[in-house]
Amino acid sequence: MRPGTRAADAILRPLSRDWAGPVIALLPAAAGAWCVTRGTGRRILGGALWAGALALGLGSFRHLVHVARVRVRYPPPGRMVDVGGHRMHVLAEGDAGPRPTVVWMPGGHAGGYAMYQLHELARERMRSVLVDRPGAGWSDPGPFPRTTATEAVELLTALERAGEKGPYVFAGHSFGGLLMANAARRRPDLVAGLVLLDPTPPDAVAFGPALPGMRRAPRDQTVLALRHLFGLHPLADKGEARTPEDPARVLAMIELRTRANCAAASILRELSPEGITRNGWQTAVHDGELGSLPLLLVAPRDLTGGDEIFDAVDDPEESARVRHFFLTVRERFLAASSRSRRVYTPEGTGHDFPDRVPDFVVRVVDSLLDRCGPDAPEPL
Repeated sequence: MRPGTRAADAILRPLSRDWAGPVIALLPAAAGAWCVTRGTGRRILGGALWAGALALGLGSFRHLVHVARVRVRYPPPGRMVDVGGHRMHVLAEGDAGPRPTVVWMPGGHAGGYAMYQLHELARERMRSVLVDRPGAGWSDPGPFPRTTATEAVELLTALERAGEKGPYVFAGHSFGGLLMANAARRRPDLVAGLVLLDPTPPDAVAFGPALPGMRRAPRDQTVLALRHLFGLHPLADKGEARTPEDPARVLAMIELRTRANCAAASILRELSPEGITRNGWQTAVHDGELGSLPLLLVAPRDLTGGDEIFDAVDDPEESARVRHFFLTVRERFLAASSRSRRVYTPEGTGHDFPDRVPDFVVRVVDSLLDRCGPDAPEPL
């Protein structure tokens, strides 16, 4: 591991604990006391440091009060299971019957509740499971650094410790799709099928054009962690956040805890050329590695919603090349299995289609479950 990576994780580790705020506030307080004892010339600086320490202390106290309130109001709806020194949250509902259980994984590093809309529809016709990655949702932060390879193993362990039985159909969106493909590669004996919802292709990170938003993501998440640690909770001040238990709002309130941002800041470093170079062998799923596992690649036909990427490229020929690259690079996942099939999302949908057309997504997963049951037809 590179020194910069070790240093970043050394910072994220304590920041992921909500009690870190008062400890950090003591540092300027101590420095201020030292300045005051050094004489009149430094008393103004000492007073300023004390004022800063007071502001940080009050902000961190506000954060701890928020955490306590959220813990009481929003207890884990599922089970907390130990995966080797830290706990993960698993919410499982519905009757599997003779068919496999579907496990959902959202994009980014969000908690499983980000796919609650899909889970709510799916649990009426299948066994449906939401899992919070470490740090996300109700799960503990876990050890640092966070990596896709580590979280694939943790996911499989959490399902086992929660008492869930395979075979599973893994359904993952975006970065969650890459995680599910990793889990399937590690334990193909537990997986009946794979549904990749516009998954993140490692080739796009390693060989694609530089995307400023992706490069800034770890830094942005660290800044958010610091803001939350010292009580800057804009969401908590909005009246609508206190109204009815909409799953998206519940997750947003839960993930004001610093562990969510710190875990995301750690693992999102993989989505850079340097991160893929460092972890690529354990992160990528290569051609043929999934054997004959049934695999559906579900993604839009075009690049709806991605115009901000292409508008940043002034040269028309280069813009056309970028568009072609992003249209074709995700198709590489089809080569991972000899039983893969491409499914196009409804016209006009973009990368966020699981939120926009959840009925469509559940129907696609349902169709794969039928093919994976005891009376399944031959290959896709």
